Amino acid sequence: MTITDILNSVKFVVSPDGHQSVVDLDVWEQIITLLEDVEDGEETKQALTVKEETIPWRNTN
Repeated sequence: MTITDILNSVKFVVSPDGHQSVVDLDVWEQIITLLEDVEDGEETKQALTVKEETIPWRNTN
């Protein structure tokens, strides 16, 4: 299932007109996985841009 397929199959928890709705559990889990992957990618990108000094493990004592 592609990202577009996931987004097209999403139902609002509360619809735009205020009525309760349902999100299919399988779709919800895919949305969560997608969001976690995006978050992980952002964290990785941020970690790569931070210029931290590295200390060899042997020198930590």
